Amino acid sequence: MTRGFDVPGSVKDMIEACGVPHTEVELIIVEGRSVDFSHLVDDGERISVYPVFESFDVTPIVKVRPEPLGEVRFVADGHLGRLARYLRLLGFDTSYDPAWDDPELVRISTGENRILLTRDVGLLKHGAVTHGSFIRATDAREQMTEVVQRFHLAELIEPLIRCVSCNGMLVPVAKEEIVHRLPPGTRRHVDEFSLCSSCGKIYWRGAHYDELLRIVESARRAEAGRVEERSD
Repeated sequence: MTRGFDVPGSVKDMIEACGVPHTEVELIIVEGRSVDFSHLVDDGERISVYPVFESFDVTPIVKVRPEPLGEVRFVADGHLGRLARYLRLLGFDTSYDPAWDDPELVRISTGENRILLTRDVGLLKHGAVTHGSFIRATDAREQMTEVVQRFHLAELIEPLIRCVSCNGMLVPVAKEEIVHRLPPGTRRHVDEFSLCSSCGKIYWRGAHYDELLRIVESARRAEAGRVEERSD
């Protein structure tokens, strides 16, 4: 398509003026050559903009991608609470607080080197944000699949190591240390427990355990496009 602009500007500004946040761009080709976001657009230039490539390695010619993060960590905006719980279930460090406003989300993303997950395209256009993704799905399970596919996470999944409520790490705990906190039925029939090192929540293999495993398995299969049918 052809787009016109009243004033000259960088290719980053013009791409975002078309509604595409810079964090969603993998490759920019101008007149047959790869450029970075600072390229100043000349009149009549032909520009091709590409999202992340799933099947081809274009690393040698990519000039817009920031340095990769040393560790996959996320911060989710206030609309993605259930997604945050699912990512924690899969073992991914995911910060979330519904009270955080946009400046706080940007601060956490940049200050803690976290990938910003949001349903707000405008938030990803913030100049300080270097790693982020617009979440297109509205269903939380579909959002989980989207994130796993987008960041190729299937092989990095380590389920049931984090508290889904607060993101803290789970550690084994002896039954006698927490027996006074257990429901009577659990006290009689369960012997293995984990404790959140941050909030103190107790975890054990309850009636919902099999459903959690099905969710984990569907996430592991996501990159192959074979998402398990939902049971709920």
